Amino acid sequence: MLTLYSHPMSPCAQKVRLTLAEKGLAHEIRQIDLPGKENLQPWYLKLNPAGVVPTLADGDHVIRESSLICEYLDEAYPEAGRVLRSPAAHLRADMRLWMKHVDTALHPSCGALQWPLVMRPRLLAMPEEKARALIEQVVEAPRRERQKRLYAQGLDAPDVAAAVATYRATILRMEAMLAAGDWLQGDDFGLSDIVVAPYFQTLVQFCWTDLFRRDCPRVTDWLGRMQARESWRQGIDAEIDGEKRAELARIGTEAWPSLTRHLAR
Repeated sequence: MLTLYSHPMSPCAQKVRLTLAEKGLAHEIRQIDLPGKENLQPWYLKLNPAGVVPTLADGDHVIRESSLICEYLDEAYPEAGRVLRSPAAHLRADMRLWMKHVDTALHPSCGALQWPLVMRPRLLAMPEEKARALIEQVVEAPRRERQKRLYAQGLDAPDVAAAVATYRATILRMEAMLAAGDWLQGDDFGLSDIVVAPYFQTLVQFCWTDLFRRDCPRVTDWLGRMQARESWRQGIDAEIDGEKRAELARIGTEAWPSLTRHLAR
């Protein structure tokens, strides 16, 4: 049995859940309480020394890093569901470039936008000493230092302006690429689409879709087709309840003027 250690709002976990749904693979989900720092508990650090989600357990094998997990599932279970990697070597190379961009640029940018709205209020409600001690437990140094800045400055942190710029550059790149085909791998849906799509769910849940809907019709159409897939319903919609969606929409709408300041630069 496949077991996925996950969190409903984690885009990295979302892309693995999309892959599992597209492959039609039976699995169990174990939710990790990220606000409660369950990911930093000794038992979880044994599974994932970086203290991040997701982690996949496949029998005795433990697979870490979301992009690697997605490729692993497609390779280890080729007969299940649909094949998500192109047979063409150059398109697989393009797919891995998208994965690299997500892991090195888009994911940190998403964190810089989500963290001040979702995590910072929880930490501000604590004694400062306790909050800073929790941040110090973050394993990866770049993420730890980013959280220190976001804790201190919120949406005024320089990470936020950089994140908005990264999102816009990504969106414009996608708009150009989608002129050549319906999907990021050309005419065929695949892992390129899966690894990018959850980062647009972040924009949707916070009501920030003007970042692409105002001038990128191909990206808007691409996202609509992603949201229409059964895998989206299973892997994303089913994981976030209506009350939580309303809360995210509220705090995102309140934060939108701060983001538009960065767009104007």
